[in-house]
Amino acid sequence: MTEEAILQGCFKKDAAAQRELYNRYSPKMLAVCYRFAHNREDAEDMLQEGFIKVFTQFHTFENRGSLEGWIRRIIVHTSINILKKNKRFNESVDIIHATGVQIREDSVPAIIQAKQVIECIRMLPIGYKTVLNLYAVEGYTHREIADMLDIQESTSRSQYTRAKAMLEDILIRKKILQKPKQGVDWLIAANNR
Repeated sequence: MTEEAILQGCFKKDAAAQRELYNRYSPKMLAVCYRFAHNREDAEDMLQEGFIKVFTQFHTFENRGSLEGWIRRIIVHTSINILKKNKRFNESVDIIHATGVQIREDSVPAIIQAKQVIECIRMLPIGYKTVLNLYAVEGYTHREIADMLDIQESTSRSQYTRAKAMLEDILIRKKILQKPKQGVDWLIAANNR
C-alpha cells in the first residue's frame, strides 16, 4: 500500500489503512517512546495511547510536512503527557550526583555502539533523560520543553547540562567512552537520531 493510499484510507477511517500505518510506523515510534519510558511496558502503553491520538486526530493532518514527523510529534507529546500525569519526570535527583562530574578533555574512541549509548541514556533519572531526549534528540528548544513540562526554561537548561555530565560519567564508568575531547554533544546527536 502506498503512503498516499494509506493517507486516503486513514482520512476515511478505513481499518486496513490504519493497520498499515501502524505497522509501518510503530517500530520507529516505539523507539521514541522507549527513550522516555521507564520500561518496555510503559513504552508500549505510550505507543498505544499515541496511536489512538494519531487516529482520532488524523483529520488535522494537513500534509504539509512528513507524515512520520507529524506522528512523531503526537507520540512525543503523548509520552510527555503520560509522564506528567504520573508525575514521573518530577522524580528528584540529588544534585550531588551531577556536581562531581567534570567535562573531560582527551581522546574519543573511534567506534561507539548506538545501543550501548541508548542504554546509558536510559540509566539517567527520568527528568534528566526527558529533557536530554527532548532537546538533543527531538530538537525542541528549552522554551518549548519548559512549556511541555511546566517548568522554568532555566530548569530545562540546567537539567540538560546535568544530564550530559551524568551521561558522560556513565559512559566513562562503563568504558564506552574514555576521557572525551568534545564532551557528549556529538555522541548524543550521532547515536540517537
